[in-house]
Amino acid sequence: MKTKKEKLLMSGNEAMAEAAIRAGCHFYAGYPITPQNEIPTHMAKRMKEESRVFIQAESELSAINMVFGAAATGSRALTSSSSPGISLKQEGISYIAGAQLPAVIINVMRGGPGLGNIGSSQSDYFQSTRGGGHGDYFTPVLAPWSAEEGASLVMLAFDLADYYRTPVLILADAIIGQMMEGVDFPSKSEFKKKLPPKKWALTGAKGRPANIAKSFFLKEGALEIHNEKLREKWGKIKQNEQRSSTYKAEDAKYLIIAYGSQARIACEAVDRLRGENLKAGLFRPISLWPYPAAGLQKIAKNIKKIFVVEQSLGQMLDDVKLALPGKEIKFLGRTGGGIPSSSEIVKFVKKAL
Repeated sequence: MKTKKEKLLMSGNEAMAEAAIRAGCHFYAGYPITPQNEIPTHMAKRMKEESRVFIQAESELSAINMVFGAAATGSRALTSSSSPGISLKQEGISYIAGAQLPAVIINVMRGGPGLGNIGSSQSDYFQSTRGGGHGDYFTPVLAPWSAEEGASLVMLAFDLADYYRTPVLILADAIIGQMMEGVDFPSKSEFKKKLPPKKWALTGAKGRPANIAKSFFLKEGALEIHNEKLREKWGKIKQNEQRSSTYKAEDAKYLIIAYGSQARIACEAVDRLRGENLKAGLFRPISLWPYPAAGLQKIAKNIKKIFVVEQSLGQMLDDVKLALPGKEIKFLGRTGGGIPSSSEIVKFVKKAL
């Protein structure tokens, strides 16, 4: 007999934290910053209950380097922060990527640049999808649009991180992090590939050759060879891990593209436009890197006009243009905590038509 699914009322932040526990996260290090503080709060309680390691570090720099150390031992490791804190972690994320270590980083975005405000934003897209730190590297980026999807994507992120030996970023916004919803927790992620053993982990070298986790290559030509290996890996990720979903897009003539909380608002706009006999649909990227260009190109063949909606000045917009050269694209963006309403989206689309 099937066991009834457990449904809990939680914020998006709490759901992502609990999902990390259920995914086997053994180490968490972080530093408080609004609007993600429910994550370390939940982790502090639950990691103690599970006899795992929780550390409130003295800074974001300390936290990400602690994650580097824990990841090197093969432990599932997590850190979380919000936009300015993630900026401070970028050097460490680059080191983790260069050393080919698995880790999960959650960014619950707030307004910027600078200290900005604690309002919801999507203006960390460039930083997240273009590496963020120094050097040639990418990190897979997953963007949830609900508390429940935040939980499932965190579980997926740990599997992707282990399979490809890479840091994986969850890019949420303050609305997703703070809103309360019913959450059905999956027992595991939908990642179909079998995870390989962690033979590379630093677990003591008794009876075997020593393992080394590093991103430091001084011998002439060695770093270039290493970077070519990394490029091959990211090529596989780009080919295999594009994720997206659609809403009423099958017969659409006008397509709205949005992610995260803005995609939920855009769904209401689609329904209202349909009520006025305008065949609108929604395309929602779930993986922001790799960007799901193949899925978008397939849907966009019969689309007359494209509308991109973001809480930024136009960052995902660049990837849409790269995926759809020659298509007419209109952009609606709000920034600094401003949130486009469904009425604003409807008015924007109708004006363009």
